[in-house]
Parts: sequence; C-alpha cells; structure tokens
Amino acid sequence: MIGGSLDEAHLRGWIGREDHSEHEVGEDFARRFLATFDDLETPWTAGTAVPHLLHFCLPQAIVATTALDRDGHPERGDFLPPVPLPRRMWAGGEVRLHDDLRIGERLRRVSRIADVVVKEGRSGTLCFVTVHHALTAGGRQILEDVQFIVYRDEPGRGAPASSPAPAPEGTDRRRVDPTTSLLFRYSALMFNAHRIHYDRDYAVGVEGYPGLVVQGPMMATLMFRLATEVRGRRPDVFAYRGETPLFDTAPFFVHARADDSGLELWTASQGGPVAMRSSARWTS
Repeated sequence: MIGGSLDEAHLRGWIGREDHSEHEVGEDFARRFLATFDDLETPWTAGTAVPHLLHFCLPQAIVATTALDRDGHPERGDFLPPVPLPRRMWAGGEVRLHDDLRIGERLRRVSRIADVVVKEGRSGTLCFVTVHHALTAGGRQILEDVQFIVYRDEPGRGAPASSPAPAPEGTDRRRVDPTTSLLFRYSALMFNAHRIHYDRDYAVGVEGYPGLVVQGPMMATLMFRLATEVRGRRPDVFAYRGETPLFDTAPFFVHARADDSGLELWTASQGGPVAMRSSARWTS
C-alpha cells in the first residue's frame, strides 16, 4: 500500500497474465498508416514489407463502446490491472526487430504483463506497468516489444515539477504540425478512443492539459522514420522514453544526431524541453 490508495500486492497479481491475438495486415491498412505520415509514394503488392512500427496501431483489445471507461480506454481489470489512478499514458518502450512482416501475412501477438510497480514521485503516486509483446508470422519471429504504461494522479495533487531546460538542436531535424486531423487519424488507426487525443473539452477541462496530447507511439514512429531516413535502413533496436507531453498548440520538431553506437533522437517544441527521447541501434 502506497499513499493509502493503491494495493500494490493486489495489482502485482496481474503479473504473468497473457493476451493472445491474431491480425492480418492488408494493403489498405498499410496505405492508411503511411498516408497519415504524408507518404503516398511507396508501391504496394502482395508480399511487400509492412511499414515498421505499424504494429503499434494493432489494437490491444477490441471491446464494445459501452465497455469503455470515462477516459476512452477499455475498462481496467481484464488484461491490464485495475489501477485506480485517473491518468494513463504510454510512457516508453523498446522494440527489437528480427524480420519484416509482409502484406497479407497473419500476425500472431502474445502479450504478457511482466511487472507492476507503484512509486511515489514529485507529482504524486505513480504506477508503472510493463507489458512484453512477442510478434510472430509464419513461424518467424518478427519483433519483440516491451511497452511501459504509467498511471498518474490527477493534476495538482503532488508538488509542482521544476522547469526542464530547452532541448538542443539536432544535426537533422523535421518539423511536424500536430493538427487535430493528424491526431485523429492516428487514434483511428489504433482504434484508440483515449479522449486526451481528440476531445479538447475533456483533455483541458478534466485532465488539465493545455490542449490535445500528441500520442507517444506516434512520436516514437516519427523518430524511427527519421532514423531510417538518416541511415538508409531501419534500426535493429529502437528504445524510447517519454519525458514531457507535447500538445496540438504549437508545431514540434523531430531531432537526430549521431553518437558512438548509432543515433540519438528526440522530439521537442521550439524552445521547449525534450518531450520524448530515443536511441536507434544497428547490430550489423
């Protein structure tokens, strides 16, 4: 028990719980994914490799609208533990890519709750849930994906955080305009009804954000795409971590620069702090 509100032992009882699903990624879905990022030039035929990190958009659960919680996520306590904190965010992860998924192949995903940890932070009580995803197709290992989900208190319950320093400039950078259409399209691809990404009244009035929140997996995908563009081939290992949210109130930039083992990448608004940080590595 931490903060008198969370029964950590009960929540840790979800460790080891699994969810199994199968998905067939068709050409139309791959085209919609690329069109979301303004890519209409990639040719498509049967057997073409699916765009990388498209698997983020495969829904974790397909539930009835009446089974959604007030924030738009599926009600808690089935696969994910019933954490009684109101804010839920995709905080980061690590993807290890082994092979390409091909258009028309049937993808099998096995997801497992790997850890549940409750902590007290400056902003209040936090609960971190780690989910391991293993994706295979045709007997081949496609990728391994470790996902970190964080649950938080309502704003104002903890001590205010200090102001982080402005992000540096990368040697390569790309501007992104987080329009409501872009955020809506990405959420629609994910079958994701999380209201902070499309319902401004809810995002501002209930969760206390200054605008609509840019999706973490979309930021990760933009960094992955820049890493692929800079190096001319996709990374083998891609790790990312959210630090501060981005909103639809201003453009932001995706930055990259080389380091000793690959590329360091980050997102930030102009003059703002790092929002998400990542590393891209090539093993051969």
